[in-house]
Amino acid sequence: MTCSSCANRIERKLNKMDGVQATVNFALETATVSYPAGVSPDDLVAAVEAAGYTAKPVADEPDAERGADGEDAGEDPELRTLRERLIYSSVLTVPVIALSMVPALQFRFWQWLVLALAAPVVVWGGFPFHKAAAKNLRHGTATMDTLVSLGTLAAFFWSLYALFWGGMGEPGMTMKFDFTASGGHAEIYLEAASAVIAFILAGRYFEARSKRKAGAALRALLELGAREVSVLRADGREETIPVDKLVVGDRFVVRPGEKIATDGVVVEGSSAVDASMLTGESVPVEVRPGDTVTGATINAGGRLVVRAAKVGADTQLAQMARLITDAQTGKAAVQRLADRVSGVFVPIVIALAVATLGFWLGSGEGATAAFTAAVAVLVIACPCALGLATPVALLVGTGRGAQLGVLIKGPEVLENTRRVDTVLLDKTGTVTTGRMSLVAAVPVAGGDEAELLRIAGAVEHASEHPIAKAIAAAAADKHGTLPAVEGFTNREGLGVEGIVEGHAVVAGRPALLADWGLTLPAELVAALDEAETAGRTAVAVAWDGEVRGVLVTSDTVKPTSAAAIAGLRKLGLTPVLLTGDNERAARSVAAQVGIDEVIAGVLPAGKVDAVRALQEQGKVVAMVGDGVNDAAALATADLGLAMGTGTDAAIEAADLTLVRGDLGAAVDAIRLSRATLRTIKVNLFWAFAYNVAAIPLAVAGLLNPMIAGAAMAFSSVFVVGNSLRLRRFASTAPEAGVAAVGSAAPKELATAGR
Repeated sequence: MTCSSCANRIERKLNKMDGVQATVNFALETATVSYPAGVSPDDLVAAVEAAGYTAKPVADEPDAERGADGEDAGEDPELRTLRERLIYSSVLTVPVIALSMVPALQFRFWQWLVLALAAPVVVWGGFPFHKAAAKNLRHGTATMDTLVSLGTLAAFFWSLYALFWGGMGEPGMTMKFDFTASGGHAEIYLEAASAVIAFILAGRYFEARSKRKAGAALRALLELGAREVSVLRADGREETIPVDKLVVGDRFVVRPGEKIATDGVVVEGSSAVDASMLTGESVPVEVRPGDTVTGATINAGGRLVVRAAKVGADTQLAQMARLITDAQTGKAAVQRLADRVSGVFVPIVIALAVATLGFWLGSGEGATAAFTAAVAVLVIACPCALGLATPVALLVGTGRGAQLGVLIKGPEVLENTRRVDTVLLDKTGTVTTGRMSLVAAVPVAGGDEAELLRIAGAVEHASEHPIAKAIAAAAADKHGTLPAVEGFTNREGLGVEGIVEGHAVVAGRPALLADWGLTLPAELVAALDEAETAGRTAVAVAWDGEVRGVLVTSDTVKPTSAAAIAGLRKLGLTPVLLTGDNERAARSVAAQVGIDEVIAGVLPAGKVDAVRALQEQGKVVAMVGDGVNDAAALATADLGLAMGTGTDAAIEAADLTLVRGDLGAAVDAIRLSRATLRTIKVNLFWAFAYNVAAIPLAVAGLLNPMIAGAAMAFSSVFVVGNSLRLRRFASTAPEAGVAAVGSAAPKELATAGR
């Protein structure tokens, strides 16, 4: 593909197939296709080939695309050929322009030397354009290449006619350069033909190089993974195998300084793990047996033995790469408009060029002026900048986001970030660390504190909730192995129920105990009130029809939360704390981070209702959460942001994933999304405005074809260069950008981070 018209044409061809939905991305040179059972990839390839192009299915893991420093192991042959054509064409074009523009350099037979120099440029240098134009002609279509080929060949053959039959080949003929269409007859256009080819080749070359730089972040992300892994076999020996041979359940060794091969669970050893290249968190995390670790992170301390839990496409690294690729492949609403325009643009331009030629001939200005104006129209109108405006900005923006721990799911998300005015923040795990700890165990009068903790810890051990984990961990530390639980039930937003050693146990809110017909005695009500006043969370425990006590847990506010809330306010957003916790605990946390509005005591369904209630008030709502109980609200909100440290359900439901697990990443996510959208709009404005302003000048004969070629090439380079500015986007937390490109990151990623 050479321009957005090509991409548009392939997309239309694929979408004509029954049940097929395709999106073609010009910048990535990919088509993302969903198709029914009756259609095969071979059918899709055949459809693309029928349109005059080539295609092949891409692998799920694009290893062949990997390369540090933004380059493949071997240079792209197409890029190398393009560079060679550019160099030779430029070397030959410089004297052609000099001789044609400066009368003092025009010796007796200068025009024939110019022909000898210009011919290889037009024929060999412009061969890719002529070849593509011929292919388009066979398929009855026209693209940007058609315009370039038509314009340059017309200028070249007009010059041949003028030299051999028009008297321009006579000795002593002189010519001067004019920025506009000349009304005289002493003109040949060899300098325009060769200069247009050289300028457009330059634009194509720098565009291709810039697109590779734009995709460097994704390639660097793919490069992070380990290549080999030392697997422990049943007889205790270690065997080194390629990481793609690893299977779920394998135990593998990670020595200090090595990358963890895949997502898994630590079974032996303890160490500090540096996850900065994936999450942006600069401080290594301590892990011990039972803790989960992520593939591509680095073991910074002792020897670990890890059991593989996820491999291949299921790992967090692969999911990140897939999210980025999906985002880059999509199209924003503004780009769809550009696609529709470019689809009909080329035929209109050709018709306009013919009309321009006829008008000038009819006005009696002479064939030279008519021809110059028509060629200028053909050259200036090439719509390649339109095709690059959105995808290159998305490519750079999503890549930079990955470096900062922000994954954008799709281009439509960008539009939503611009409109959002209210942000709902889940408390536990989002504003706070989510790492609860047991503060106190208060048994009923005459009760046994140790037994209270042991029985409650057993039933809570089956739950994934942070409060449950805190109680279970405290119970295990005190009592060792906890008794098994039977008939476990998680009462969403209320607590848990189960049978432990024959006791029917319930632990959770007083409202859950009330469902069992149980009421807390006065001393436990006082303990519960005291805990909630201090911003802590109390869990009531009962078994065998009697209330046994209250367990008090506490969470801590993340150190970055207050600054992140201030950052959200600077973006014009109103933060609201939304939690299933009690009102007093929620108010305590809200006061610490600077949130004025609190919605507390809501069940998961209540979170959805809270989102809808704000939407009914005319608010455009963003939701930030991390748990299973946040998934429905994330999906309901206009913009869902999931903490990457949260559950798969939350991440799947969200529009943006914050890999860092830091609320400051939400500020970066919205800022980066808005910056990417602004870049897209500037790109499209430039592309549209350039054509709108330049085409009338060309029609009016105020534009020399050579200047038109330079301007057209510059428009594409401008769009790509403007998009590349997003690589310098800085996080609000200065350490995030540096941390995200830790020492293990490839050179290209590290350079972009700094």
